[in-house]
Amino acid sequence: MAVVSLKEIVDHAFKERYGVPAINVFNDLTLESVLAGAVEANSPVIVQTSVKTVRTIGADVLFHMWEAMTAGIEVPVALHLDHCPDRAVITECLRRGWNSVLFDASELPVEENLRQTIEVVAEARSFGAHVEGEIESITGVEDGVGSDAESARQPLQVALDFIRRTGVDVFAPAIGNAHGKYKTEPVLDYQRVSDIVAAVPLPIALHGGSGLTDAQFSDLIARGCAKVNISTALKVDYMRSSLEFLKSAEQADKWDPPSLFKKVGADVKDMTIGLAKQFGSAGRAW
Repeated sequence: MAVVSLKEIVDHAFKERYGVPAINVFNDLTLESVLAGAVEANSPVIVQTSVKTVRTIGADVLFHMWEAMTAGIEVPVALHLDHCPDRAVITECLRRGWNSVLFDASELPVEENLRQTIEVVAEARSFGAHVEGEIESITGVEDGVGSDAESARQPLQVALDFIRRTGVDVFAPAIGNAHGKYKTEPVLDYQRVSDIVAAVPLPIALHGGSGLTDAQFSDLIARGCAKVNISTALKVDYMRSSLEFLKSAEQADKWDPPSLFKKVGADVKDMTIGLAKQFGSAGRAW
């Protein structure tokens, strides 16, 4: 297998009711390690980049890394632009080769969000790409996008109308989930996922996955959450692994960067394998 569309990955998962890890990478090491973990787990994976990462590294460099690391890869993979309110960045990434985007216009009035999302869907289709949409902000700030204030949830019919009129391929509802680390146990609206899927059979994206329990993941995936976003957990694992290694390097007075990269990369790879097993995507590559 090789690079495939987001839609192909999430449609498989939605039909079979498993979740695919959608992991936000932020450098070459995390990209390489996430892909290696997916290969070892024989799992599809969605690699995500934030707007901050695109702006920091550059779309050209990021995409060259992606092309080099996915050449001949043996599992289905897709490259997704996460939470992007900036239409110019969406256009840049689509032109460069990202095959899916999340146009995050959740801070706009619903009608304006809908109007612009229709435009983004048309633009994405011209590149053979797909679109994730949302109408409510997911609580929490991730890579400079979002707000800690929880937005009001729209009525079910508003969400369904948005899905039908925009033609988005994946929908991300607010269900009490949050980006970042949960300060208290979230109260999740499981029924909202079921109600949306019952009315419009469409793969659902679960945001704020870092910190949810196995039971919460299993329940939401069974209801139709085919795309499970992970960002904070990777950042925490990456930095904790680095800190642990650097403390031991300081004690031994041995300073070898390749050994640091090897240790951190192995931990990120193991995390990816664990997520694939947890969400049921391990062994599901086609």
